[in-house]
Amino acid sequence: MRTGNLDQLRALNIDSAELEKRGRHPALGVITLSNLLATWAAHDLTHLHQISRIMAYQYRDEVGPWSAYLGVLKCAGHSA
Repeated sequence: MRTGNLDQLRALNIDSAELEKRGRHPALGVITLSNLLATWAAHDLTHLHQISRIMAYQYRDEVGPWSAYLGVLKCAGHSA
């Protein structure tokens, strides 16, 4: 599904002027198309972050004293 969405987005040939077009979000107020597209990218990165935390968790005991230096083992999630 993501690949299809990206293909459709590329087909639009959006230029820099279009990226600055504004809309109104019901909770956030005025946003630009650039804001929205950057949010999509950050959303995907959030999922990668979640996956890396879950994968690292299985090594929490085996890393021994290095756990103090491994931020992925200390991450408690995301702030509100």
